[in-house]
Amino acid sequence: QVQLVESGGGLVQAGGSLRLSCAASGRAFSSKSMGWFRQAPGKERVFVSRIHWNGVTTDYADSVKGRFTISRDNAKNTVYLQMNSLKPEDTAVYYCAAYSSGGMYYGSSYNYWGQGTQVTVSS
Repeated sequence: QVQLVESGGGLVQAGGSLRLSCAASGRAFSSKSMGWFRQAPGKERVFVSRIHWNGVTTDYADSVKGRFTISRDNAKNTVYLQMNSLKPEDTAVYYCAAYSSGGMYYGSSYNYWGQGTQVTVSS
């Protein structure tokens, strides 16, 4: 069992930065790949990024590549999403999730989810 709690969201101007954190409970954290998804108003939840359990292999959606960086600290049971050069279209609720199996881009491949944190980017 893994419980996930996101934090770090807020209101920021376009071009600004935010760092999201996802704190996990449970000893299984270090053996799980972790992902970030986001859901904008009126839209489906979509993949943002994923980090392998080893902390080395990472993947990003094309829309955030070069601007967002995912990382993890297994000693702190925490995964991070550093978001730079934010754009109004990044506005969404951001969720972290623990990967289970299947394609990394699909929400159904993740079996534990946090409650989400709101990110709003003003123009």
